[in-house]
Amino acid sequence: MSKVLLVHAKGGPPLGHVLSRTAARAEVHLLALSALPPAVADTARGLCASVVTPDDAHRRDLVSLIAGRARTVGADAVLTFSEYAVVAVAEACEELGLAGAGGAAALARDKRLMRATWREHGLPQPEFRAVATEEDLHRAAGSLPLPLLLKAAWSAGSTAHQVVRSPQEVSAAWRRSREVMAESALLGFAELHVAEADADFVVEQIVTGTASDWFEEPGWGDYVSVEGVVADGVFHPVCLSGRMPTVEPFTERAGITPARLPQDAQDRVVALAREAVDALGLRDCGTHTEIKLGADGRMWLIETAARFGGAMTVPQIEEVFGLDLVGMLVDHLLGRRVEWPPHTLGPAQARGAAGSLVVLAVDGEGGAWRDRRVWDFPALAASVSLSPGSELSVVAESSLPDGSPVPVYDPAGGANTMAALCLLSATDPRTVLRDFEELVDALPRVLPAARAEGAVR
Repeated sequence: MSKVLLVHAKGGPPLGHVLSRTAARAEVHLLALSALPPAVADTARGLCASVVTPDDAHRRDLVSLIAGRARTVGADAVLTFSEYAVVAVAEACEELGLAGAGGAAALARDKRLMRATWREHGLPQPEFRAVATEEDLHRAAGSLPLPLLLKAAWSAGSTAHQVVRSPQEVSAAWRRSREVMAESALLGFAELHVAEADADFVVEQIVTGTASDWFEEPGWGDYVSVEGVVADGVFHPVCLSGRMPTVEPFTERAGITPARLPQDAQDRVVALAREAVDALGLRDCGTHTEIKLGADGRMWLIETAARFGGAMTVPQIEEVFGLDLVGMLVDHLLGRRVEWPPHTLGPAQARGAAGSLVVLAVDGEGGAWRDRRVWDFPALAASVSLSPGSELSVVAESSLPDGSPVPVYDPAGGANTMAALCLLSATDPRTVLRDFEELVDALPRVLPAARAEGAVR
C-alpha cells in the first residue's frame, strides 16, 4: 500500500476531513507540527499508522525534519494543507524527488514576492511596496495613494492587517501589526520555516470593490476565490466561492460555494486566476486565488496560495459538486491517474449550496456586540429559524467548547478572535447568504450572556 506523510499545522481544512480522505487512499503517517485538535485527536490516531510530534530542537531545520521522517516511513508522497508549512513541505519534496508545489512555492506564500512576480507579468493588482521598517512604511505612505493596507508578508486569515489613512497613523499601525504577529506566533499561527518572517510586511493601495456590478442580488461581498489545483504544471480551475462582505478591516466572515456569478463573469474571473497561477510557476498542489471585483468589470488580484482554501472550502466543494479534492490530490501525488473537471463548475452543476460562517462578535453592520456572550451552539440552533431545506452544524475542531466566552473582536487580530465555525447546507447560494444574514443578526440575541466580570471594556 502506498504511504503518505501528512504534515499537520494550524489552518487549512479541518484535520478530520483531510485525514479520512487521505487514509482512504494510502497508509498515513502524521507529522504534527501543531497540537492535534482535541475533537479529532483519537480519530487521528486511529486512522494513522504513526503520529509523531517533534520537539522544538528538531524543528530548527524543518525541511530536514520532514525529509527525514518521510525517508523513515518510506513515504511515496508528502503533503500539507496548512499555509504555514507549505514552503517547508515543498522544499522537502524537492529534496526527496517527490511531486510537490516546487521551488516556486515561496512565490505563493511571501506576499512581497507574489506581487513582484505579478507586476513582472503585468497582471492587475493594487499598487504596493515591500516594507521592513517603520521608515519604509513612512516612505510608502508618502508615495502611494491613501488609504493603504499594511499586511504581514507571511500571514494568513487577515491577521495583522492595519489600515493607514494618514501619515500620522503610520507609527501606531506599524507597532500594532508587529504586536499582533508576535501574539499570533504564540498561538501557532505563524510561518514555520522562514526565520524572522514576522518582520516582513507589504503595504498596498486599497482598491474599491463593487459587488453590485457582478451579482444579481444584494448581500454578496466584493471578492471571490477560484479553487483549483495544479497538476504537472497545468492549472485546473474547479469552482468559484463567493463571500459575505468582510468585517473591518478585511476579515472574512463567510464563504459560500458556489459563487452565484453569471457565466460570462465567471469565465473572466477564471481567466485572470489562470494567469495569476501560471505566473507563479507552481507544479503539483492545490490552489486558492482571491480576486477583488470592481466597477465596470475591473478586477485586482489579492493573493494566490499553493494549497486548497481553508475553513470548510474543501468539504463544501465535496458536498456541492461531489468532488473529493483531498483524495484526488493524494492520488495525483502518488502518480495515479486523476480526471480533473474539464471546465470550471458553477451553479448549473451544483447540487444545492454550502457555506461556512466564522462566528465573530460583530453584528451585520460591522459593529461590536454591546455585551459579552457565551458560545452555545445548541442554543443557537434551537433559536434560529432557517429556510426550508437548510441544515446547520458546528465544526467542533475549529470551534471553542460550548460555554466559552466569545472573544471580543480585534480588527488587527482577524480570524484569531473567532469563536466558532459553522457549516450550512441549503438549496442554493442565495439561501445560504440569507440564512447567514439571519444567523449574524441572531447571534448577540440568542447566545447566553456572559457573567458581568466578562463585560466588554
